[in-house]
Amino acid sequence: MDQNLQGWFTERSPEWPGEAFSLKVKNKLLQKQSKFQNIEIFESTNHGKVLVLDGAIQFTERDEASYQEMITFLPLNAHPNPRKVLVVGGGDGGVVRELARHPAVEEVVQCEIDEEVIEACKTHVPSMGCGFSNPKLTLHTGDGAKFLEETQEKFDIIITDASDPVVLDGTDEGTKDGPAVSLFNNEYYTKMKNRLAEGGILCSQGENMWLDAEMVVTLVRGCRKVFPVVEYAYTCTPTYTAGQIGFILCATNPATNLKEPVREWDQRTAAEMGLKYYNANVHRAAFALPTFMLQHID
Repeated sequence: MDQNLQGWFTERSPEWPGEAFSLKVKNKLLQKQSKFQNIEIFESTNHGKVLVLDGAIQFTERDEASYQEMITFLPLNAHPNPRKVLVVGGGDGGVVRELARHPAVEEVVQCEIDEEVIEACKTHVPSMGCGFSNPKLTLHTGDGAKFLEETQEKFDIIITDASDPVVLDGTDEGTKDGPAVSLFNNEYYTKMKNRLAEGGILCSQGENMWLDAEMVVTLVRGCRKVFPVVEYAYTCTPTYTAGQIGFILCATNPATNLKEPVREWDQRTAAEMGLKYYNANVHRAAFALPTFMLQHID
């Protein structure tokens, strides 16, 4: 991994061979090793502040809305009354920031494994870390899969905002399991189902269909053994590898149509809410998959 080579940060990994992505660094704000991962925050020349975990870009201020709004509002606006929400992961604060905008949400519980990511974003990226000031939020630090096993609470919505399951091991050639690896298997999805209230919906970071199609298909097929309704959606985030990231959505009610929002906001209302990316038409379009994915998933 070449980082800050001649004033540039370069994301390169054997997980996506033959390609790389670079951002010009204006100012380095933080670099430290937590108990779980390497944390880096820098200010770029054209994309605002950037969070990097174990060498992989998690967000840039310029395009983060395309991910944060979609992972939040796709499930929220497919549910008629999403009053209580659990967030697993989401240590940058973006999801809990978006949840504060939704008028139906009354209570938010979050479980993030790495409290140092939380503190780093609160300190250095207030545009994201402001989410932790949400008065509806109860924050826990610890393993999300274990939290699901131990809690007795039920939730209308569960959102898993996880980093990639496999990360760099510090070399250009090697990888290792990351702190989110336990959130990418069928056992975890079963744990989430057990904590969903009647009619509940979950949405999880679902990797990139150009790079991880096999993993996506495996997860979707596994979820279809547990949930009556399972869909894969995606959003376009230019600074993620291959410019795209997906979501796996599951519903416990067989009548739920995840592809059709149950509430819509006009342009003025969306602007007043502070939305930059999500709207009802984008919601619907997120489920329109290319042929190569349909051939595997359907």
